[in-house]
Amino acid sequence: MLDRNWFSEAMDGTGSAFSLKITGKLHEETSEYQKIEVYETSDWGNLMVIDDYTMVSTRDNFLYHEMLSHPALYTHPQPKSVAIIGGGDCGTLREVLKHAEVEHATQIDIDERVTRVSEMYFPELCESNNDPRAELLFIDGIKWMQEAQPGSLDVIIVDSTDPVGPGEVLFSEAFYKACFNALGKDGVLVQQSESPLLHQELIRRMSSDMHKAGFFATRLLSFPQPIYPSGWWSATMAGKSGLDSFRADAARERSFETRYYNEAIHLGALATPQFLHDL
Repeated sequence: MLDRNWFSEAMDGTGSAFSLKITGKLHEETSEYQKIEVYETSDWGNLMVIDDYTMVSTRDNFLYHEMLSHPALYTHPQPKSVAIIGGGDCGTLREVLKHAEVEHATQIDIDERVTRVSEMYFPELCESNNDPRAELLFIDGIKWMQEAQPGSLDVIIVDSTDPVGPGEVLFSEAFYKACFNALGKDGVLVQQSESPLLHQELIRRMSSDMHKAGFFATRLLSFPQPIYPSGWWSATMAGKSGLDSFRADAARERSFETRYYNEAIHLGALATPQFLHDL
């Protein structure tokens, strides 16, 4: 049994848990929407926890943020306008704005406190918050998407919480229809889609609902993510006109630094395990 010097997240229904050794609590507050905590860990840097679920750590956040951003941006032929739904820790926004061709990136997260806490304890994730191309809105992202001008976006990134409670509607056909309408003809939607090992039915349903909403093609990206259930995570891409336009040369010759993503990782992440083919 672990003692109180460990933070543990038990994963209901999976018979598993994930733990990190902590050396202290740096922050705790209850916002209008959720409980936000930040711990100092022995080996993983700072750890943000929301409503007792691990969200982001200093050590491994680059895996998630890079894979939620760069594959979709290098799949679109010329991404100029990007919207991020959720993403309050701002790591995804930072990765998006590494792309010089992006002219405007709007981040819409309902809870401003997540961003302010991230600025305090994960400043490296927030280094692009003052970029003139960035717009941070603290409003209802679902409503914002429903009211977005048709065809006004090139890429939509849904950096959401789990599909429970208020976040459940983000995993619905109705929401995907709103995204479809807001995207231009070559538009790409990408959304975190939980663990390929533990959440196969969710992944199957997401792909089905994206097609029902009008998207021509969907593809699953998988990648390691140690602090999330099973340590293996995924994102699902959907394209209005297909997803076969990966700009491999641009990815290979990118002018910015990444720690995980490159053109080979992009292609490898699209390889689908047989058990997912068999869904």
